[in-house]
Amino acid sequence: MENNNSRRTFLKAGAIGIAGITIVPASVLGKSTGKSDRVSPSDKLNIAAVGIGGMGRSNINGSMTENIVALCDVDWRYAAKTFNDFPQAKRYWDYRKMLDEMGKSIDAVIVATADHTHAIIAAEAMTMGKHVYVQKPLTHTVYESRLLTSLAEKYKVATQMGNQGASGLGTNHTLEWLWNNEIGEITRVDASSDRPIWPQGLNRPEREDLIPDTLNWDLFTGPAAMRPFNEIYHPWNWRGWWDYGTGALGDMACHILHTAFEGLQLKYPTQVQGTSTVVMADCCPTAQKVIYKFPERGMKDKLKLPAVEVTWYDGGFTPPRPAGAEGRDLNNCTIFHGTKDTLICGSHGGEPWLTSGRIPIVPKKLREITVEHEQDWIRACKESPENRVKTASDFSKAGPFNEMVVMGVLAVRLQGLRKELIWDGINMKFTNIGPEEKLKFRLKSEFTVLNGDPKWNNKDTELVNAQQFAQELIKHNYREGWKLPDMPV
Repeated sequence: MENNNSRRTFLKAGAIGIAGITIVPASVLGKSTGKSDRVSPSDKLNIAAVGIGGMGRSNINGSMTENIVALCDVDWRYAAKTFNDFPQAKRYWDYRKMLDEMGKSIDAVIVATADHTHAIIAAEAMTMGKHVYVQKPLTHTVYESRLLTSLAEKYKVATQMGNQGASGLGTNHTLEWLWNNEIGEITRVDASSDRPIWPQGLNRPEREDLIPDTLNWDLFTGPAAMRPFNEIYHPWNWRGWWDYGTGALGDMACHILHTAFEGLQLKYPTQVQGTSTVVMADCCPTAQKVIYKFPERGMKDKLKLPAVEVTWYDGGFTPPRPAGAEGRDLNNCTIFHGTKDTLICGSHGGEPWLTSGRIPIVPKKLREITVEHEQDWIRACKESPENRVKTASDFSKAGPFNEMVVMGVLAVRLQGLRKELIWDGINMKFTNIGPEEKLKFRLKSEFTVLNGDPKWNNKDTELVNAQQFAQELIKHNYREGWKLPDMPV
C-alpha cells in the first residue's frame, strides 16, 4: 500500500510537469528506463485487459496495434481463446494482483467484466494514472458513474465507454440534423430494444451448483453480496440478475439513447417512472418501460431545447408507430418527434431517416472518426492532457449519460411505490420517498393448476425500507474487503 500511495502521489505531482508534452519518458510514467519500455505517440502502448472472454475479447482485437501485456479473468475456461491468442501476455485471476505487479509497465487498461465490477477496477486503474476503456454500461450505480467522471478529470487520463456507435458517422448525421433544426423543437423521444435475449424474470435459484475449477466465484462476486453459485449466473447470463447486471436497459440504452442524450443536451432528469412485468427481488423483469422527464435546456446551435419526455421500451414493448413508419421495425431504434418532422435512427445512432421522406443537406461540423472505437481511445492515450482531443464517449459525457441510464433501472426496481419519482441529480437522491415507506418484492412466483383450478404462490416476499433501499441502489455498500477510492473534492 505504501508503494501504491507513493506512486499515486508522484503521478499527481508530476502531472503539472509533463502537461503539454506528448512524448513522455517512461520513467515519468512509473516505468523502467530501458529503451524497450519507452512510450511515445509513434510507439505502442502496453495494455492490460480485465474480463477477456466476451466483449473484452472484441475490445482486445480492436487494440492489436498495441502491446497486450497482461490478461485477467475470473474464468480461465471462458478466457482460454484469448489467453491462447496472446501467449506472451502474463495471466492473472485477480486484477488487483495484476495492477500491483505490473502497474509500472502498464499504460492503459480495458475493463469488460460484469457490470457490477466495472467501477472498482476502472477507479483503481485511474488512480494509478492509467488510461481506461470500460464496456457499457459504464457502471452499476449512479454514484459509481459520478466517481469515474471525477477521477478521469482529476488524473487527466484518456477514457472511453464501450458504446461504439458514438464513433459512427451515422451518429454524426443524426446529431447534425437535429442541431440544424431539421425537425423542429422536440418534446418527446421514444426508444426501444428487443433485449433481453438472456433469461430474466426468474425466481432466486434454490440449487447450489458445484463451482468449476476454472472459475473463481469469490473474485467474480467481487464487491457484491456473496451468493451460492448457480450455473444460471455465469457465463454471460449474469446481466439479467440485479447483483451483477442492469438488465436490458443497462445493456442497450448506452447504445440506443446516446443520440438522444447528446443530441438534446440532456443531463439530469427531474422525474422518472418505471413499469414492467413482475419485479423479482433478484432478477430483472422480462419487459419494462421507463419514462424520464427533463427540464428546458436553452439552445444547441439552431435547435431550441424545450422540456422533453424520453420513454424507453424493451422486452417486446415498442413505442407507438408514427405516421410514415408503416412496415418498419421499431425495435432497436430512437424516434425523435419534432414540430416539423420525425427523425428515426438505428440502434447505435446510425442510419437516420425522416418519416416525411425528405433527405436533409446540412453542414458537416462534427469530427469524423475514421477508426474503430478502440483506436480512437488509443489515439487519445498517446496525446498529452493539454492537447488531447477527447474520445467520442469520453467519461465527461459517458459518466453523466450512464447516470441517466442506471437511474432508470432504479425506477423499475422502485415502481412498487406507485408514484412518479422526483430526482435531485446534483445530490443523487430521490426527494419524495419518505423515511417510513416500504417496498415489497417477490422472492418466488409460481403458477400451478390444481384439480383444474389455477393457483398462484406469491407468498414468498421480502419487505424493505424504501428510502434505505433506494440509497443502497444509488451507492452500493460493498462487501467487506472491497472499497472504492474517495470522491475527489
